[in-house]
Amino acid sequence: MEILRTPDECFDSLPDWPYAPRYTEVAADPTVLDGPQLRVAHIDEGPPDAAPVLLLHGEPTWGYLYRHIVPLLVEAGHRVVVPDLVGFGRSDKPADRDDYTYARHVSWMNQWLLANDLTGITLFCQDWGGLIGLRLVAAHPERFANVVAGNTFLPTGDGTASEGFMRWLEFSQSVPTFPVGVIVNGGCATKPLSPEVIAAYDAPFPEERFKAGARQFPTLVPISPEDPEAPANRAAWEVLEQWHKPFLCAFSDQDRITAGNERGFLSRIPGCTGQPHVTIHGGGHFLQEDRPAEVAAAIQSVLAG
Repeated sequence: MEILRTPDECFDSLPDWPYAPRYTEVAADPTVLDGPQLRVAHIDEGPPDAAPVLLLHGEPTWGYLYRHIVPLLVEAGHRVVVPDLVGFGRSDKPADRDDYTYARHVSWMNQWLLANDLTGITLFCQDWGGLIGLRLVAAHPERFANVVAGNTFLPTGDGTASEGFMRWLEFSQSVPTFPVGVIVNGGCATKPLSPEVIAAYDAPFPEERFKAGARQFPTLVPISPEDPEAPANRAAWEVLEQWHKPFLCAFSDQDRITAGNERGFLSRIPGCTGQPHVTIHGGGHFLQEDRPAEVAAAIQSVLAG
């Protein structure tokens, strides 16, 4: 496995991102634990003895997506942990698209979670942060206290993928140069991102070959019952259908990719009952960019019980 590492200087002088990274090594191939290692980056801010709020990003972003939410939660007294998924941000990036599978993404973050021994977690997950994060909840329900889901889903391939997702899938596999910052900008519903912020989303990818994970992610979403990860997601749903701890939905009103997916959570997860679910108005797919204060408020509402 060829492993790429974005040079540190690519992350110099990013607007609103003063945080120092921490690193955890995980097995690149989960079946060969003494083989090559991948370095997974994360930030850890706020009181170290507080219960962690875990913020998981998706495609094609990195922890920078939460730059306006981290300080709001820290100021409220919370510990905030934000990792970069493998292939994104400051984390290592396998160079071959075939090195990325859904199962490996789950394994990489599972190894990271256990190595950092996080417990009492409140999870906020968006996009692939949910596809991976909800698998972690199902694998380790004892480590999670609350879940907040925004613009995400846990597909088993048994339904019909949205038209918005299918258009995104086709675009992501056909565009000659994968324009990460432009994609993020296009997924926002309010004012356009500044050139500096667009450049910050491009920063982890100094060359096209660094984008193998970003290119591969859309193809890994289970859209058929025969998908290799469909059984694992069905098993995860069986756990979530017995989840009685708080589970809050905070979906935006202008996301064409995941619109309506909150209904599956609300109808199937017991922990959704009685929660102050919210529709975040004026938010696109990247509601963290459009409405960070509202996202932080949703997280704090479940923390407040």
